[in-house]
Amino acid sequence: MPDEEFVSRIEALAAERPDGDAAALFERACAQDSTGHADRAVPLYRAALAAGLTGIRRRRAVIQLSSSLRNIGGAQESLRLLSAEREHPSDELDDAVAAFLALTLADLGREREALSLALSALAPHLPRYQRSVGNYGSSLTG
Repeated sequence: MPDEEFVSRIEALAAERPDGDAAALFERACAQDSTGHADRAVPLYRAALAAGLTGIRRRRAVIQLSSSLRNIGGAQESLRLLSAEREHPSDELDDAVAAFLALTLADLGREREALSLALSALAPHLPRYQRSVGNYGSSLTG
């Protein structure tokens, strides 16, 4: 499906929801983001969060907003958002937060911290060498 048609369909579905509906704003942001329009997605993510988006969508919105910000030159704000997000309760998106934070750190010239974070997130998923990779990751910033 062409990008324009996809966005139009999402916009039509979102229009069925009340004005200011957090979930509708989030889905609109996702459609813009996934079609390469980070600049259009950012205000929609912000609006969804301000409208009280909750649950896993809230966390996804923070991750995706941070990624979009990083892509349009807002790496410092991305760093603030993702660093704060790491303080939230743990869930299945913890590694995604770490991955996007690592990308942000690399963009900010903090490559050793980025690699440390990425290796620390990866280590628990390895079939072997978990402890070694975790220790190497920690030692990069130690």
